[in-house]
Amino acid sequence: MTKMVHCVKLGIEAEGMDRAPYPGDLGQQILNNICKQAWQQWVSYQTMLINENRLSVIDPKHRRFLEVEMKKFLFDGSEQMPEGYTPPKVEN
Repeated sequence: MTKMVHCVKLGIEAEGMDRAPYPGDLGQQILNNICKQAWQQWVSYQTMLINENRLSVIDPKHRRFLEVEMKKFLFDGSEQMPEGYTPPKVEN
């Protein structure tokens, strides 16, 4: 049976994740309050942050930065695009 959650990011009732995607209490909060669709949006946004800011996921400072940004993205809605970010052009 599919687990449903009220997704605080999207404001809808949607399919939840099968397991916590992040360790600790924050992972449990995400599991209980974020749907799969919103998590995939975060993964895409996180990839853009890593690329645009030239982050290394093995650097503790960069991991802390990504955690703060994840909380903003998923729970606060206060995320911002990096300064000077230009979205990629879509070719038809």
